[in-house]
Amino acid sequence: MTFPPPAPLRRSPALWLAVATLLLALTLVAAILLGTEPVSLARAVAGPGLDRNILLHVRPPRVALAALAGAGLAIVGTAFQALLRNPLAEPYVLGVSGGAALGATIPIALGIGATTLLGAALLPATALAGGIAATLLVYAIARDTPGQATGTSILLAGIMVNAIASALITFLKTLVPPSRAQQLLRWLVGFIDLPSPAALAFVALYIVVGSAVLLRDAGRLNLLALGDEAAESLGLDVRTLTRRVFFACSCIVGAIVSVTGLIGFVGLLVPHTLRRLLGPDHRQLLPLSLLTGATLLTACDLLARVLFRWLGTELPVGAVTALLGGPLFLMLLRRSAL
Repeated sequence: MTFPPPAPLRRSPALWLAVATLLLALTLVAAILLGTEPVSLARAVAGPGLDRNILLHVRPPRVALAALAGAGLAIVGTAFQALLRNPLAEPYVLGVSGGAALGATIPIALGIGATTLLGAALLPATALAGGIAATLLVYAIARDTPGQATGTSILLAGIMVNAIASALITFLKTLVPPSRAQQLLRWLVGFIDLPSPAALAFVALYIVVGSAVLLRDAGRLNLLALGDEAAESLGLDVRTLTRRVFFACSCIVGAIVSVTGLIGFVGLLVPHTLRRLLGPDHRQLLPLSLLTGATLLTACDLLARVLFRWLGTELPVGAVTALLGGPLFLMLLRRSAL
């Protein structure tokens, strides 16, 4: 399977980075100022009160989590698509998010939540283990196909891993008290909520380290477009690169899912859009994916907060990204089948 021919716009990479940074900054400001509870900036500046508490202590950590999660999911989607040379590759579709969610539910079912320091450190670790297990399973199925992994084998493996993970999470939900069952249900729908400082710090650490590995390998990911044999003839150790990228991606996804649950299609929307605009150079795509993914999920979380404010409820952000990414996924699937 090949990517559709891109129609890159010839602009300086620095200009694209500047535009993406500006859009992210504007989105972050809007996400802090707007939300389910109307606040007054004047009252917040005037003195202590509810408005100041919301603007300084409630919304910024949530917005930071949305930005970090969006950045991580987007760069992982870009890396997966380069590694597998498949436009449908995305952590949710591949089952990596499902495996990570299952890993995170185990300590929650045992009563270890993310609000404690132990939980904040343990949940990303167990989610990482689940994500790696799902990655290895999907990768084994894909590599079992002679030559280049087919989109059908990757897609079917990811669907089955997600289905099994969802079934096991549902099973665990029936065995725990109602309060913990509500926590487990979050992993199936995808929520951005106010994280504890420890959870936010651990998520940021995993994403920064994993993203640094992927950014360092951006030039090597470009060589994979030539095919494994051609890349190896140029001195690239494809097997080592594949393992390193898969592990870095699993670290990022595991940390994100341990706090937010299953949020899909960010890693599909952002890389596909950027590749159509900029072309296939991952030295540009990866850093721009970080910025654009952060902007997208922050905007989706803001939309989820304000869309049903008049009903006194909040739409899961996972539903918003699915409504945006689902049609694109079907379009790409139909195009790849032609």
